[in-house]
Amino acid sequence: MKRDYIYYPDNTKFKELKSESTAGFKSKEQAISVLEENKQKISEMQDILYADSKHALLIILQGMDASGKDGIIKHVMSGVNPQGFQIKSFGTPSPEEFKHDFLWRCNKEMPERGHIGIFNRSYYEETLIARVHPELLSKQFLPFIPENPKKDMEFWKMRFTDINNFEKYMNNNGFHILKFYLNISKEEQKKRLLKRINYSPKNWKFKFDDISERQHWNEYMSYYEDMFTATSTDNAPWHIIPADKKLYSRTIISQIILKKLESLNLKYPEASYKQKRGIIEARHFLDNEK
Repeated sequence: MKRDYIYYPDNTKFKELKSESTAGFKSKEQAISVLEENKQKISEMQDILYADSKHALLIILQGMDASGKDGIIKHVMSGVNPQGFQIKSFGTPSPEEFKHDFLWRCNKEMPERGHIGIFNRSYYEETLIARVHPELLSKQFLPFIPENPKKDMEFWKMRFTDINNFEKYMNNNGFHILKFYLNISKEEQKKRLLKRINYSPKNWKFKFDDISERQHWNEYMSYYEDMFTATSTDNAPWHIIPADKKLYSRTIISQIILKKLESLNLKYPEASYKQKRGIIEARHFLDNEK
């Protein structure tokens, strides 16, 4: 039986993974119960992460349009303290961002130690949309652009290597990266896009670009495969999440986030000698206060 989500690369090919899977949950009620329990535990672990301030966690969400990235943020992270949590969405680079290296705009948005950050899309777009639309490369002031950008694997291997080195460097410094791809089927995407069109309260989310990018579906799937194979590493593996059923994708991701936080062996810092003396004095003051 094929697994529902994996650390990639593996013996299972990305295109063979089941986007409609419930990931072993027997009912919606079971998944909801697990999700709520995980949210509470993530909130508790975030509090220790913030106090400890030796680690940071970056969550990267990638996926085709309407795959549920916004819903993951809303429903999985709803219990965290905003003081130690930040979200950044990345669209088309600005003129300033085009003049910097392709990692620059994401690098400067990395969460600080003690924080959890989410990238809704990320520097991986520079190996996906920039490959589907190579005309974007001409805006990046690069010293060299291949004649046939879509097929010149040496160029993309260079970017994959840069990403792997960046992620290893961040991991070495206590910045841990969880990478999720929301694996939605083309049929399910169509249903969700039609809902945005036909249901007026959802109209604000619709962009015609979603339709034009859908025409490149097969290209994106091929380039995602290249990306997973090249950038899934021991310290930052890719998690391919079945995303046709939103509840189950949210529950799976909550489990992986919680497991990662628990693996960091976080502890509340011990009070220093000076702090302990201050605590004794404060208690004495309050106990004797008139």
